Amino acid sequence: MNLKAGLWQQQTLKLTMTQELSQAIALLQYSAQELTAFLEDKALENPLMQIETGHVKPMNPLMDRKPKRHQKAEKDWIEQIADKPFSLEDHLLSQINSSNLSAEQVKIIRHLIQNIDENGYFTGDVSDIAHKLKAEEEVVEDCLAVIQTLEPAGIGARDLQECLLMQVYYENPNNELAQRILTDYFVPFADKKWKQIAKELKVTLKDIQDIFDQIQLLNPKPGALLGKETTSYIIPDAIVEQSAAGLTVRMSDDTLPRIGFNEKYYKKFKDQNQQVSRFLEDKVQDYQWILKSIEQRKETLTRVVSKIVEKQLAFFQKGTTYLVPMTMKEVAAELNIHESTVSRAVREKYVQTPIGTFALKTFFTSTIQTVAAEENTSSTQVKNKISKLIEQENKEKPLSDQEIVEQLKEREGIVVSRRTIAKYRDQMGIQSSSKRKRFN
Repeated sequence: MNLKAGLWQQQTLKLTMTQELSQAIALLQYSAQELTAFLEDKALENPLMQIETGHVKPMNPLMDRKPKRHQKAEKDWIEQIADKPFSLEDHLLSQINSSNLSAEQVKIIRHLIQNIDENGYFTGDVSDIAHKLKAEEEVVEDCLAVIQTLEPAGIGARDLQECLLMQVYYENPNNELAQRILTDYFVPFADKKWKQIAKELKVTLKDIQDIFDQIQLLNPKPGALLGKETTSYIIPDAIVEQSAAGLTVRMSDDTLPRIGFNEKYYKKFKDQNQQVSRFLEDKVQDYQWILKSIEQRKETLTRVVSKIVEKQLAFFQKGTTYLVPMTMKEVAAELNIHESTVSRAVREKYVQTPIGTFALKTFFTSTIQTVAAEENTSSTQVKNKISKLIEQENKEKPLSDQEIVEQLKEREGIVVSRRTIAKYRDQMGIQSSSKRKRFN
């Protein structure tokens, strides 16, 4: 073994992650909103790059300062009023009659309301609040009881058990059986261990089933009724349309800002000095790279969506239940690109179709084996069949996971394991057979 130091030459091939390549990869995985934000930020950095938005018009301060009386905008003035969110605290305080309460009680109630979370549960500690406000614990407890009488029913509860109990009492104060079950048998009742409860309370399983059906209609998150979520809008990146020639794919570029080159600025400063010229050349190159990256993003996305339409033709023509197995690896192999490129291309992107708007990731499902060697089915189709079997089952004797396995094999020729059935059932939010059982 030669351990002497020396100099040697060696040729190797190595992929260098340049800034431009990194930028192209980032642009590919950007959604329409993210791409718009990226271009706006770039326009602030690059003086040679201009953002052109066709749907935004500049205001003329001489003509547009005051609308004319005959304009429709003045008639619809009420629609222009900003929507002021109504908070949970405002809703509860509006129900309290301060004239019947002392100043101390009002102060404590306001403090207690601030300890109610967005779901309507009281998350504070009565002892700590009493110590902080220098009040008696009994007074604080009484103030919390006042809050618990407000609407929506169940507000101010400390846990789910108390929340449901408050709602049951609000709807029917005479339903002693439901109150007794929630108070003394909450956990076994939730676990559907009803035989023991029926024996101890000397009632039938049908009585407990009726109580269960009533409680199913209650709201476990009463505060969420007053929550005001901001509406989020989906902007499709691609549009699939039905034409005489068949299905066609086009990119939805109308919502994206167009970028232009500031020729006047470039001509004005390009001959200033060497440092300014070098700066402008860098910005020109950056502008050209962005144009190239956007075009490459559009081309890759078009190819991927077109391939999805080609392989999922039955889905677009017949409906969502006809989704066939398809993986990103298969699409990547047919397009002669890397699987990670497909993954980036479909990330947080949506396609508008004649039957609705879907996330591109919806079309990629795992393959499930069938009895027929030449045919396979998708996990989505299997989930639909499981859901249908459970809908049609005898509720007094619901199907076990193993029975579902056997029926899928006999009726549909689908081969799946019991563990797979349990996993799909959990993903669809369907309970086990023991918890689906009904007593009629």
